[in-house]
Amino acid sequence: MRHISVLLHESIDGLRVKPGDVVVDGTLGGGGHTLEIIRRFGKDVKIICFDLDKDAISRSKKIIDETVSDVTFETTGFQNIDIVLDKLGIKKVDRILLDLGLSSFQLEEGERGFTFQRDEPLLMTMKKDPSGDDLTAYDIINTWEEETLADIIYGFGEEKFSRKIAKAIVGARLEKEIRTTFELAEIVNKAVGRFYKGKKINPATKTFQAIRIATNSELSNLEQVIQKGFERLDSGGRMAIITFHSLEDRIVKKAFVDLKEKELGKIITKKPIIPSQSEIKENPRSRSAKLRLIEKL
Repeated sequence: MRHISVLLHESIDGLRVKPGDVVVDGTLGGGGHTLEIIRRFGKDVKIICFDLDKDAISRSKKIIDETVSDVTFETTGFQNIDIVLDKLGIKKVDRILLDLGLSSFQLEEGERGFTFQRDEPLLMTMKKDPSGDDLTAYDIINTWEEETLADIIYGFGEEKFSRKIAKAIVGARLEKEIRTTFELAEIVNKAVGRFYKGKKINPATKTFQAIRIATNSELSNLEQVIQKGFERLDSGGRMAIITFHSLEDRIVKKAFVDLKEKELGKIITKKPIIPSQSEIKENPRSRSAKLRLIEKL
């Protein structure tokens, strides 16, 4: 299995990395963006890589360790950028890159519950081995109130049938716990499948997106990393963010506009950069990607 980094050259070109820079790769994943920076600059750029998934760190580290590079790996979420930089004694960075898509490994290696295409435990955590204190999709599906479920499925999944789905989930769990992706997908299909007939999208798609976002606090973490990351950018530094759905893109766009209006940043991408037709053909998962860049004044 090969992970294909989305908008690889567009994001690195847009960041305008130069020798001597300190770069934060907030979403190491398959390591594609970091490896491209190393290919271009070698040890002349210091890179700090974040990922909650220890398997992603281990997998990418094996490849990166064979290169001539200066890379630090941090097994934590990018919302902790300030804590990590303080620990490393780094006051300012020059470039920050965030690729918010799930890696091919997370989707295809199984046992994580991100996809309804295989029967897996309802985890949906970015962490490979969540502890008992970590929220999982199982907890949300089996314990959250019907109204709360409906609100997150509507708010995070933009699913107009959220009330029907939430009611069906609560009804099903009264009979037995909902433990797997197939069980959840079947409940959603029974509840709203008829409304999706003839449409390309699977009826469970938006619900799974919503539950995953809630499980990992993805939107609040994104807001945090934009604010904390921009504060740690040096003057003239750039931040590049690749989003994959409208909720993420809306947050990034609004945050960048706010920074521009406060005369703190200059938006580099008046319109988001999207993948070329050839990239979409090679990697269909890239079709919804949008890249936005901002420069700190």
